[in-house]
Amino acid sequence: MEVNPPKQEHLLALKVMRLTKPTLFTNIPVTCEEKDLPGDLFNQLMRDDPSTVNGAEILMLGEMLTLPQNFGNIFLGETFSSYISVHNDSNQVVKDILVKADLQTSSQRLNLSASNAAVAELKPDCCIDDVIHHEVKEIGTHILVCAVSYTTQGGEKMYFRKFFKFQVLKPLDVKTKFYNAESDLSSVTDEVFLEAQIQNITTSPMFMEKVSLEPSIMYNVAELNSVSQAGECVTTFGSRAYLQPMDTRQYLYCLKPKKEFAEKAGIIKGVTVIGKLDIVWKTNLGERGRLQTSQLQRMAPGYGDVRLSLEAIPDTVNLEEPFHITCKITNCSSERTMDLVLEMCNTNSIHWCGISGRQLGKLHPSSSLCLALTLLSSVQGLQVRSLFSFSFWYPGMLTHGH
Repeated sequence: MEVNPPKQEHLLALKVMRLTKPTLFTNIPVTCEEKDLPGDLFNQLMRDDPSTVNGAEILMLGEMLTLPQNFGNIFLGETFSSYISVHNDSNQVVKDILVKADLQTSSQRLNLSASNAAVAELKPDCCIDDVIHHEVKEIGTHILVCAVSYTTQGGEKMYFRKFFKFQVLKPLDVKTKFYNAESDLSSVTDEVFLEAQIQNITTSPMFMEKVSLEPSIMYNVAELNSVSQAGECVTTFGSRAYLQPMDTRQYLYCLKPKKEFAEKAGIIKGVTVIGKLDIVWKTNLGERGRLQTSQLQRMAPGYGDVRLSLEAIPDTVNLEEPFHITCKITNCSSERTMDLVLEMCNTNSIHWCGISGRQLGKLHPSSSLCLALTLLSSVQGLQVRSLFSFSFWYPGMLTHGH
């Protein structure tokens, strides 16, 4: 009768441990009134306990550090660190030891081993140690695959591997809103305001080290999250930049097109990519996390074929005295050349000084024309209405603008 030989035990042992910062020791204080039976016994025991804070024994947080007792949570943007140790449990020398650590995600497999070279030999009771680091960039299930191969003294090649599965959670909830700045009822500027709402959806406070907007190549950005007090720039969130669990903080940014792009209305008109947010935070004992959003996009404002904006207008004017304004007409079309005709329409309060129906000439695609005009007011008070109208035409189309 043939007897199957027993399965050979491996000569090496593999241990994998996650590396995290320690936490403050916590205890549950037990106190009682002095008139109760224990008297001052409980209070004296807490004062004698080396883990408590001297003078604040009834606080739950002590002054000692304790190592984590479980795997803990891993959040997107943090750095996952692990200690890998291969120990020779046998009484013989093992040769050609190769330790490989891979991280399997839902989309890729990453090699995290510091070295891919094999160790020539490993004596009894000796070990091979390695520490791996990886900045987590995906949400969901991650599997750490540790594989060990070696050769016994008898020349037999051995191989085994172990799997360690963990989940990566989302630390922040980021929502964005875009606002196109309006200078008046009839024109839209090229400024864009971005409101970013950031919520801490973890179970521990976060220190928000940096929240900045990296604009696209066509824009400059100004942060509107600070105010000037006594000549110093002070954040609107106060001196403590902590974000408590489930709390939300709002950040505001203003984007303006760069000069070389602002003069080309046809280009700015179709720009939808604004930039991306860069968020850096710290938790517990200084563990650092960082997230970058994907490119933020907005719906491009509709200017139509022609755009009119006021470049200069006085804040106040004298009644029945002429005053001057400067307006800018831009051909937003990328193909059509326009012949412009200016028509001046008086209102009950605003009257024009000039010739109506005059030709302004041709305006080529993506080009602009500045026009100086003279008006006078016959009514006191704030004037909020369309000041004039103009018409332009090109073959096959006739339209009006205000």
